[in-house]
Amino acid sequence: MEGMYPYTTLAKDKKWQAGPYDGVELLILRKDEVTGGVTILRKFTKGSVIPAHTHPEANESVYILSGEWEESGVTYTTGTFFYVPKGVKHGPHVAKTEVLSLTSFDGPLTFV
Repeated sequence: MEGMYPYTTLAKDKKWQAGPYDGVELLILRKDEVTGGVTILRKFTKGSVIPAHTHPEANESVYILSGEWEESGVTYTTGTFFYVPKGVKHGPHVAKTEVLSLTSFDGPLTFV
């Protein structure tokens, strides 16, 4: 694509890949080669559970495009945005339905 932006892409031109946990798929929209940060679409299958974890090298910003997931007894639904500073433990996440989120990490995507 040509235009005014230094980088553009269409999600339909990208390929989904297995995520770090069962039931999670990732579609990487952009990776910053300098910082290691990524912007991704994440798809969680209904019933998938992502254990509690931290991202020691990146802050995480998430916008739920569709679906519902539960964490610590709270259900987050379509339209929810949340931010997790690097090093802060969060989860477990439980996908109550299929969930699609737009997620950005401002540094390398690592898990502990």
